[in-house]
Amino acid sequence: MRKLLPAALIGLAALVAAPASALDLTKKRQNLPDLVLGNEEGNDFVVENRDIEMESGKAYRLRIVAKGRQEYKFYAPEFFRYIWLNQIVINHLEIHGGGPPDHLEFDDPGEIAIEFVAIKPGAYKWEARGLEAKGMTGTITVK
Repeated sequence: MRKLLPAALIGLAALVAAPASALDLTKKRQNLPDLVLGNEEGNDFVVENRDIEMESGKAYRLRIVAKGRQEYKFYAPEFFRYIWLNQIVINHLEIHGGGPPDHLEFDDPGEIAIEFVAIKPGAYKWEARGLEAKGMTGTITVK
């Protein structure tokens, strides 16, 4: 008599047997609101969209835009650690790599886009290092 396999083993066998139907998480990327540092009216310490929310397991594009005239050193180490980074885009040039960046730095106004898949839920703090007391902080939340 044939022994019946538990439902979990049957499900696992179906996943292993059907790699062609696997989901590509980098497709259908969603654009998040731009996180904007400073503005063009001369307020270098205002932040637009300081708190960003997203869902784990989905692909996103986040543009970090410097409009002020400060040197902005964007740090989000825990967030960078818990995403799968597809690429960093600066002036239509792509950077690909095997690990997260330490930080992103703006010496002049401009933008840096990061394309990634959110992996681990949590609330991750970001800061413009050295400008925290001026309000240059926020949270990136992955649900």
